[in-house]
Amino acid sequence: MIIQASNIKKSFGALQVLRGVDFSAEQGEVVAITGASGAGKTTLLQILGTLSTPDAGSLTIDGTDVLSLGRGELSSFRGRRIGFVFQFHHLLPEFTALENVMIPALIAGRSSKDASSAAHALLQEVGLGARTGHKPSELSGGEQQRVAIARALINRPAVLFADEPTGNLDSATKEEIHRLFFSLRKHLGQTIVIVTHDPTLAALCDRTLTMRDGEFI
Repeated sequence: MIIQASNIKKSFGALQVLRGVDFSAEQGEVVAITGASGAGKTTLLQILGTLSTPDAGSLTIDGTDVLSLGRGELSSFRGRRIGFVFQFHHLLPEFTALENVMIPALIAGRSSKDASSAAHALLQEVGLGARTGHKPSELSGGEQQRVAIARALINRPAVLFADEPTGNLDSATKEEIHRLFFSLRKHLGQTIVIVTHDPTLAALCDRTLTMRDGEFI
């Protein structure tokens, strides 16, 4: 298993958001997590992605017990082994598509030449090989999200976590991004965990898990 989480609990004050959740995903699997707003989906995704710490439970990602890592070790692990795509792409407006994709690789200590080569290849993979020199303001919403996906993949993560990745896009563009996720799985063997309200996207995934009141049902 690439991800193995057991008995994950999380509370905010008196509100118990996660009530002992178990979750696992295999290499190359695409898993959707659905449920109403407030069900605990995003909180679970943040814990699985090591952005938040559970109150109880265990979490292993790519063979590493991430809850035992110190702050610096965890930050390094996250940068190397986990990728994130959000509803809003958070691209840096002053940089080109290529430069935006390169940034995580440079932060991870890769050379500029290596980062540039990898970024070019990924932008080609997501269908933006001809748009590498464009800044975000010169790209459509769907193209910006493709850049964000390439950026999330630059360090070859074990898992790509996506939180409502098509929630801000029109129907035609949503379908393009949906197809892209499965193309990435086919060509890169990428494991992908997607939180979504979109039933079309969920139906395409290998498995769909539905949350209600902090538990899977």
